[in-house]
Amino acid sequence: MTWLLEPLSHAFMVKALLVSALVGGVCGLLSCYMTLKGWALMGDAVSHAVMPGVVVAYALGLPFSLGAFVFGVGSVAAIGFVKQKSRIKEDTVIGLVFTGFFALGLVLVSKVRSNIDLTHILFGNVLGISGSDIQQTLLISALVITLLLVFRRDLLLFCFDPTHARSIGINTGLLHYMLLSVLSLTAVAGLQTVGVILVVAMLVTPGATAYLLTDRFDRMTLLAIASSVLSSLLGVYVSYWTDSSTAGCIVLAQTALFLLAFLFAPRYGILRAHQPQP
Repeated sequence: MTWLLEPLSHAFMVKALLVSALVGGVCGLLSCYMTLKGWALMGDAVSHAVMPGVVVAYALGLPFSLGAFVFGVGSVAAIGFVKQKSRIKEDTVIGLVFTGFFALGLVLVSKVRSNIDLTHILFGNVLGISGSDIQQTLLISALVITLLLVFRRDLLLFCFDPTHARSIGINTGLLHYMLLSVLSLTAVAGLQTVGVILVVAMLVTPGATAYLLTDRFDRMTLLAIASSVLSSLLGVYVSYWTDSSTAGCIVLAQTALFLLAFLFAPRYGILRAHQPQP
């Protein structure tokens, strides 16, 4: 009980637990669509590309979220443009663009005089999150959840079979850019929790874990959200008691849950697959 209750006596820990759980739930919901669509690399690109946006926004006196969102969407536009105008494959283009944006962010941090702590951008600072950042995270989370729920059926068909979705009159182009915009917004929300480097884990691991446990999308969504929220809470607790990186503990908890599913999933776990069938 001491292990559970002592952290709750500190206001910063209560904030960290609530924000981490919220961001974890949002990332878990979106990760299901990312897993079905096969956009793990795209999530990596967007999460890294928001870094220069944060620095530019600071230099101009604008909200961090605005700069991060603009650069996140800009990276996606750059990927689409280079892919259409060249013979380079998409995964190579993604690698080129996100490393270029990330390098630009590093250069800007070193040149723009500010009190921005690079480690907070890279690895998050959920234990020191401010009231304005919490409001921003709440607003972004509400918007992302609303969009994903309102367009749930269309997005599911778009991720599973875009050709069929187009053939029945669904505007797949609109869904494509909406999903990318939602991805950018979620990366901005995850920026405060785990930083630009590890946010991709929150966007991929919960969906991958749930994908091993069920074939039904509704159940997959619930499992992904549950695993993401649980690992976020567990990660914050472990970081408190071990004095370790909060972002690292959250992602390690998610990885541990994935490994458990990988090994022991009732139908797709590797240990289950090697058991003799009756």
